[in-house]
Amino acid sequence: MSSNTPPPRPLLTAPYGARTTALEVVEGTDLRGRRALVTGGASGIGTETVRALATAGADVTVATRRSALVEPLINELRLVPGAGAVRAADIDLADLSSVASFAQSWRGPLDILVANAGVMALPARVLTQQGWEMQLATNFLGHFALASWLHPAMRNAQGARVVVVSSGAHRSKPFNFDDPHFARRPYDPWVSYGESKTAGVMFAVGASRWAEDGIMVNSMNPGFIMTKLQRHLDDSTMRSLGVMDDQGRIVTPPHFKTPAQGAATSVLLAASPLLNGITGRYFEDNQEARIVQGDEERPGGVAAHALDKRSADRLWKYASEAIVDLDVT
Repeated sequence: MSSNTPPPRPLLTAPYGARTTALEVVEGTDLRGRRALVTGGASGIGTETVRALATAGADVTVATRRSALVEPLINELRLVPGAGAVRAADIDLADLSSVASFAQSWRGPLDILVANAGVMALPARVLTQQGWEMQLATNFLGHFALASWLHPAMRNAQGARVVVVSSGAHRSKPFNFDDPHFARRPYDPWVSYGESKTAGVMFAVGASRWAEDGIMVNSMNPGFIMTKLQRHLDDSTMRSLGVMDDQGRIVTPPHFKTPAQGAATSVLLAASPLLNGITGRYFEDNQEARIVQGDEERPGGVAAHALDKRSADRLWKYASEAIVDLDVT
């Protein structure tokens, strides 16, 4: 274990399990007067996160590339007694100009930011306008920029929380500082995805510097869930994952969660009083995860390489320099 990895300590536990739903997590929680922002909230676990936070009374902004897709959810939640207001706003996390425009338009404090949007296993290497590989740009840099530029709004909230949706895929791939955008090594969709999710965990570790402003940042793994995230996978890969049978029909393996169950850990980190004052940690199945080495066969856990503080600070500097020309704070 790296000397920069947190020493062993008791893990935070919660009275929920892998099959707990997001609505069950917020049952009895009053979020009236709180303002939340959920990226990618138009589908999948993002929608369930929005549904739970709004049902508990929070006013929720859904930031997505296709805001019109949020209308059915908005209409549904208007009919829920005591639910907070829900609105949609356009953002493209892969375009820092779009992220900057969104941040500039934000008014007032921000209590909860759920960095939920993402892409997975893009079949070919694609670069953004800023020269970043698309998965790393969408899954990490866009959210890093958004949180950085909304830092004043979260500081003003006096107790804000940021939730970074990562993945168990982070375990196999430390962040590659030598060639993060695959300029010199062969592009691999899964290597890119794993590294982008490692970057998300490292973001939460590096954000410990925001604790003095009352901003708590934690990351999490939602588990295996069938959502639009799998849209780039071919049939062979789908079959290898056990989610497609020989006839090409989609099947759901027993260990997969529903989107409502997958969103539960996001909502726990965003809203539960159990997380007051907790920052820089990684959760799965509504519990803080144990630290593992990346090559350990047993599933679950957070890789030691993702918790390394020196690497997290290096990534923070790298990302900060990437967004400096568009700084809107």
